[in-house]
Amino acid sequence: MKSNAMNDNHETSSNIAGKVLVVLATALFAIPLVWMVLTSLKTPEQIANAPYSWWPSPLRWENYREAVSAMPFLRYLVNTLVLCLGSVAGTLFSCTLAAYAFARLRFPGRNLLFAVLIATMLLPWQVTMAPRFLLIRELGLYDSLGALIAPTFLGNAFYIFLLRQFFLTIPQDMIEAARMDGASELGILWRIALPLARPALATVALLQFVAAWNNYGGPLLYLNDPQHFPLAYGLERFVSSHSTQTHLLMAAAVLFTLPIVAAFFLAQRLFLRGIATTGLKG
Repeated sequence: MKSNAMNDNHETSSNIAGKVLVVLATALFAIPLVWMVLTSLKTPEQIANAPYSWWPSPLRWENYREAVSAMPFLRYLVNTLVLCLGSVAGTLFSCTLAAYAFARLRFPGRNLLFAVLIATMLLPWQVTMAPRFLLIRELGLYDSLGALIAPTFLGNAFYIFLLRQFFLTIPQDMIEAARMDGASELGILWRIALPLARPALATVALLQFVAAWNNYGGPLLYLNDPQHFPLAYGLERFVSSHSTQTHLLMAAAVLFTLPIVAAFFLAQRLFLRGIATTGLKG
């Protein structure tokens, strides 16, 4: 009994130490965000004060109004939402079809094609930058949001891999029973695979939404008209023209970050379930 009590005490101490480390790590990562929010509510004089004071007094909410009015924020926001929603739709459409084919269809060269697909993840974005630019220009999509949305309809190796691993966890007996009942492969995908794959689909959608929201290299390469700029690129232009106005820069950064934080908390349960249930089978 004494040995059991010592083991319990050791486990309790380990749990406490682990929780303390998690809290410290969380605080470490939260400090820049807290500083950004508090600085966005200060006046320029408060930011320059010595000694430095963390808490703004008074709270200057006008910084957000000034930041929004100093750039075409609503135009950038609409462009960003169109880009994100279009990218998510294209990614889910293309990656779901490809992932199901790699997971449940039998055809010659399937494993080789899948290996080649995974190998493309090793290519840096810069390697395909020039060919993509030439292709987008030849298709007449240059300087439009279509240049950023159209490639998502061609699939993404990581998302295909992620969804394939989930589709492999669906019992084969369920798939075979549907085939014996005369269901087509698209019918099986629509009626059986997709309803079961909602957590994985939510994970892919959230990851792609965040990627499209933060996309800076794509707009820099394909867009020229400010009317088409998304928030990520528009914010960089705003930084260039207001580099000395820290309070406005932080206000704009908060407005840029807030939707991503809200999207994660709204989809947190499905996101974590999708990560947990997407195994490495196969």
